[in-house]
Amino acid sequence: MSFAENLKQIRKEKNISQEKLAELLDVSRQAVSKWEQGIGYPEVEKLLLLSKELNISLDSLMETEIANGENPETGNVTGSIVIESPNENIVMTCCKVMSSPQFKGGKKSPKYALIGVQSNGGSSFCGENTTFLGWYASQESIANEIRSIYEAIAKGIPAYSLKYSVKVEKHLFSVKIK
Repeated sequence: MSFAENLKQIRKEKNISQEKLAELLDVSRQAVSKWEQGIGYPEVEKLLLLSKELNISLDSLMETEIANGENPETGNVTGSIVIESPNENIVMTCCKVMSSPQFKGGKKSPKYALIGVQSNGGSSFCGENTTFLGWYASQESIANEIRSIYEAIAKGIPAYSLKYSVKVEKHLFSVKIK
C-alpha cells in the first residue's frame, strides 16, 4: 500500500477523524485530506509526529514507492544482501529496498528515507517486514543508493554499506541533516 492508503487505513482503524488528526498535528483538515489522497506529503517533523500519535512505526507508515529491482538500469534483480547503515547503526538482510515519498521541510531536512524489506519471507500485520535504513538529502542520492544495492545483489556481493545516506540530528519532532 502507499503512504496515502496506509495513513487513511491506520487513521480509520484508530477511529480518529481527519479533523482530530489535523488538530493533533497542528495542520488543517485539508492537509490531512491531501495526504490521504496522495496529493501531498507531510514535512519530516509532521511525519515523526504522525508516527507517534498513531502509534505506528515510520517503516509501516511510509511503506510506498517500492523499488523492487525492476528498473531499466538493474533489470529484474532477485536475491538478498546484508545492508549496513553506519549512520543509523543498523544491520539487516534485505531482499529489496524502497524509497519513501519526498518529504517537505526546511533546507536542512532530509528529503527521503530508505526502507529495507527483510528477506526472511515473513509478513507483519501491516504487510512486509520493513526497517528504516537511512535518510537522504536528494532524489539523486537515494536513487544512486538503490541502484548500487541492486547492482551488488546482481553481482552476488554478500554485504553492502550505505554510501549516500546522511547523518542527522534528531530532536523531539524534527530531523536535521548535520
